[in-house]
Amino acid sequence: MARSLLCRGFDGLQLCRKTLLVSATRFCSQSEPEPLIVRQQNNGIRRLILNNPKKRNALSLSMLESLRENILTDVDSDDLRVIVISAKGPVFSSGHDLKELTSVQGRDHHTKVFHTCSEVMTLIQDIPVPVIAMVNGVATAAGCQLVASCDIAVATEKSTFATPGVNVGLFCSTPAVAIGRAVPRKVAMEMLLTGNPISAHNALLHGLISKVVAEERLEEETLAIARRVCQASRPVVALGKATFQRQMAQGRDKAYATASAVMVDNLALRDGQEGIRAFIEKRKPVWSHRAEKAH
Repeated sequence: MARSLLCRGFDGLQLCRKTLLVSATRFCSQSEPEPLIVRQQNNGIRRLILNNPKKRNALSLSMLESLRENILTDVDSDDLRVIVISAKGPVFSSGHDLKELTSVQGRDHHTKVFHTCSEVMTLIQDIPVPVIAMVNGVATAAGCQLVASCDIAVATEKSTFATPGVNVGLFCSTPAVAIGRAVPRKVAMEMLLTGNPISAHNALLHGLISKVVAEERLEEETLAIARRVCQASRPVVALGKATFQRQMAQGRDKAYATASAVMVDNLALRDGQEGIRAFIEKRKPVWSHRAEKAH
């Protein structure tokens, strides 16, 4: 009798353990999924990490919307000085999620995907702080477009870049906008027409990226650039970035007229005059980081 009770007690304990295990599993499965973008910010540097390696960090509509939100959050804050975009896993980004581009999704959805993508790419160039791509792996199609849209791009030696859409029947026309403005036309056309990847060193040679580094030095080198940007005046950097983008779309004479007028505006800034005084007085400038006029 005692043994029977003991057995029932043991069986009950085992059943209880199984019940707890099932409950825990269900709880875990119902918990919040990992964010598509991991955002970290420290000392003026905001890091945005593409966090969907199982899907090769595809720029799905939800990924694009999350990227847009994380770029725009407090973008005008004096505490934000530079944004670094990187990715988890061996693929920086494989581009659009092709499952979203089937006829089942419909033309309206397709339009929304490409409109959102174009919005994010132009946003990167239009916001007042520099954006740096930190690439360690494959960047294809819209992923390559993302790299080309950033102000600075640092990549490891193993990284590759491609626009292979032509091979799946979808020419990389929107990536071509950014890539065609970053590399010589014939290089862009070879990438677009063949889909063949180019190495990091060739990407550097043709101007798609800024720097090639060893994998173990990627973070150190990228953050060194970010920290250097943080040492400058925020409004001066913002004015300079906006002017560069604007004059690049203009003819030579118009570009000089634009840039000359902006240099005068820059001198009228409090930080513009502080920098000049500091140079003359042989001291480090003390930036206000505010777009205020000099008194």
